[in-house]
This record gives sequence, structure tokens and C-alpha cells, in this order.
Amino acid sequence: MTDRQTPRLVRPKDDRMIAGVAAGLADRFGMSHGVMRLLFVISLILPGPQVLIYIVLWIIMPEES
Repeated sequence: MTDRQTPRLVRPKDDRMIAGVAAGLADRFGMSHGVMRLLFVISLILPGPQVLIYIVLWIIMPEES
């Protein structure tokens, strides 16, 4: 058993570009905020519901307290 806790999935109050979704996901998965934002922007050239997923995450992810 380990003492480490998995980071919570929350939108940070600082280091936001739009809503903090990419920064929150990056913190949760241990990635750089810039890399996560770049991956999201690159994903926009592919067909799919990326923008809809971003909006849904914006709604359901709590803001950091």
C-alpha cells in the first residue's frame, strides 16, 4: 500500500488559458500544462467531439478551492 494520493481532477485558479480544463487534466496526469494544451489544439484538426468534451469537462470539473 502507498501513501501517495492520486491528484484530484480540478480546474486550477491560476495558470488558466480559457477555463483551466487542460491545466487540470495536465496536473491530474502529471504532464506539462503546455504539452496538454498543444495536444488539445492538435486534436482539433481531427474529426470528433473535442470541443464538446472540453465544454462538458468545464461544467463537471470543480474549481480548485
